[in-house]
Amino acid sequence: MPNVRGPVAAAGVAAAALLVVAAAMVTSADAATAVTVQAEAYAAQSGVQLETTVDAGGGQDVAYLADGDWMRYDGVDLGPAGALTVGFRVASAGTGGTGTVELRTGSLTGPVLAQVTVAPTGGWQAWTTLTATAAAGHPIGAQTVYAVMRNSTGPRDFVNINWFSFTQGATSSPTATASSTGWVNVDAAKWNAQLADFRAMPMDPAPANAVRVSEFNASCTYSHSFKDDPIVFPGLPGASHMHTFMGNHSTNAATTTDTLLANAGTSCAPAPDLSAYWVPTLYEHGVAVEPKAVVVYYGSRLSDPTGTVPFPQGFRMIAGNAKLQQATPAGSVNQFYCAGPGGETGRSADGNWPLCAPGATLMFQLVFPDCWDGTHLDSPDHKSHVAYTYNGACGGAYPVAIPSISFLLAYPTSGTADGFTLSSGMASSFHGDAFLAWDNAAQGHRVKNCIVQKAKCNTAGTF
Repeated sequence: MPNVRGPVAAAGVAAAALLVVAAAMVTSADAATAVTVQAEAYAAQSGVQLETTVDAGGGQDVAYLADGDWMRYDGVDLGPAGALTVGFRVASAGTGGTGTVELRTGSLTGPVLAQVTVAPTGGWQAWTTLTATAAAGHPIGAQTVYAVMRNSTGPRDFVNINWFSFTQGATSSPTATASSTGWVNVDAAKWNAQLADFRAMPMDPAPANAVRVSEFNASCTYSHSFKDDPIVFPGLPGASHMHTFMGNHSTNAATTTDTLLANAGTSCAPAPDLSAYWVPTLYEHGVAVEPKAVVVYYGSRLSDPTGTVPFPQGFRMIAGNAKLQQATPAGSVNQFYCAGPGGETGRSADGNWPLCAPGATLMFQLVFPDCWDGTHLDSPDHKSHVAYTYNGACGGAYPVAIPSISFLLAYPTSGTADGFTLSSGMASSFHGDAFLAWDNAAQGHRVKNCIVQKAKCNTAGTF
C-alpha cells in the first residue's frame, strides 16, 4: 500500500476560482442547494498524494491520508446562517484503524465546523458518504476551510477522500454529479457513434515518397482579443487577463461546443476546424504584439500511433501554467526563442527574453498532453483528464491516445533590451487553451490518413 508523506504545497491542483462549484442539486424534499468541493482541489496541503478514483464521476481522490495530514480550501461558500449539513465522501481499507476527519475554519487550529469518524468501508475505493451537522453559529459566506486528519493509532494511512459537500437545511446525504464538480463527461452515445464512423473510414494510402511523420495542421492567424476565458471562467466576461484568440471568430466567455459548431467563421484553415485556440497576449512597451502566424500541429509522440483516435466534440484542455512566475534565462525550458537568419543576438536586461536579429522572428512552441482518460471532456483544473506520455505510450488512468497538439507561434518583432511582458506576467507564465470543435469527418480522415498511417499531411489534409 502506498505510504508517501509529501511536503507542504504552496499551490493546489486547481486555481482558487475553481475550488468551489455551486450546483443546484435536489437532495431532499427541501430542494436544498449544495456546494461540492473536490478533495484534490486544495490550495495547500501536507502529506497528500493523489490517485485516480473509481467513484461516480471519476477523476482523482486524495489518497492514503494519515494522522496530521491536511488540505486547505479557499473561498468555500458556507451559505447563510442556519442548519448546514456537511458531507464527506470517504473510503477506507481499515488497515490504519479508525480515524477522524475534521473540517476547521480559518486555520489548522481554528473552530471545528464538522467532523466524522471513519471506520473501514471495505477498501480504498469502496466509497461511502458520511454526514455531520455543522456547529451551531458556524461562519457564513466564503471561508477558508482546513481538512485535518486525526488518528489515535499513530501515523498510519486510514482514509481516502473524494469530495466534501455543504448543504443548507438538508438532512440527507447529497450526491455528487459530474456537472457539479468540474468534471465534464463525454456523451457516450455521441462519442461511440463518432468512433464507429472513424473506424469505418477507409484509409487513403500514402504515396511512396511520403514523409513518414504523423502530422497534419491548422494554419491560423490572429482573430481577436478579450479578457475572457471560456474554459477557466465560462460565462464571466472580463474575468481573465487579456487573451489572444485564434480560430473561431465567435469565441468569448459564453462560448460552448454548440456556439463553436454554429460556424461563425474561423481565422484558421482548413474551414472544417471551428475550434478555438488562445494564449496570453504579448506586450512590447505596453503595446500588444499579436502573432503574425500560428500553426496548430496535430501529431503523435507515441512509439506506435496506430491506436490514436480523434478528439470528441467539445474536448478542452490547457497546457502551461499562468501562475508560474520565475526567471527564464537562456537554456530554460518553456521559453521564447528566435528563428531565422541571425537567430538570437542577446538577451533582455533581465535575462528573460531573447533579442532576435533583424531577419529573425520571435517564436514560442507549446505542447499539449496526448493521453486521455477516455471519460471526460474537461476536469476541474482542465488538466487532470489528460496526461503527457513520457515513455511513448498511453496507459493506466490515461489509456486513450489522442493527437499531440502543439502551438507554434511567430511574432513580428525582434525585441529590445527592455524585454516584453505577458498579460499573465513573466515569460514563464506562457500557456495555451484549446476548445476543440472540428467537423467529425474532416478530423477523422486526417487522424486516420496522417497520424495512424504515419504520413505527413498539409493543411488541406493531403500528402
